[in-house]
Amino acid sequence: MKEFKPTIIAFLCRWSAYGVADVAGISKTSYPSNIRIIKVPCSGRVSPLHILQAFNNGADGVLIFGCLEGGCHYIDGNLRAIHRVKQLKEILNIMGLNSDRLEMYLVGSCNLNKLVNYMKEFTERIRKLGPNPLKLKEG
Repeated sequence: MKEFKPTIIAFLCRWSAYGVADVAGISKTSYPSNIRIIKVPCSGRVSPLHILQAFNNGADGVLIFGCLEGGCHYIDGNLRAIHRVKQLKEILNIMGLNSDRLEMYLVGSCNLNKLVNYMKEFTERIRKLGPNPLKLKEG
């Protein structure tokens, strides 16, 4: 049987995580190839609708990476995003999607290993959860 390779959408803050992911490419440090990166001006700009749309379009998991606490370029965008993610996790459980399919991490602009480890751990978590149940209902 073919190994499940999850599709993961990752929203990366341009001021922290996106730069780190760029350095990963330059330094030949690999992160899972199944992660699709979307650069956002701030993690606080990621709307619950963006996340729900990702799941509706078949993503198996969604990651959000923001600046470290106290380091947000837009003062508290990362803290607003954390609050939204907590609320959305409850909604995902009600919808029948496991809330573990959504995660947010705060990383600094120098945390290459931490970013890559978070991506690898999340990919493994989603692999264990299996495909997005919304995809299975379509087929």
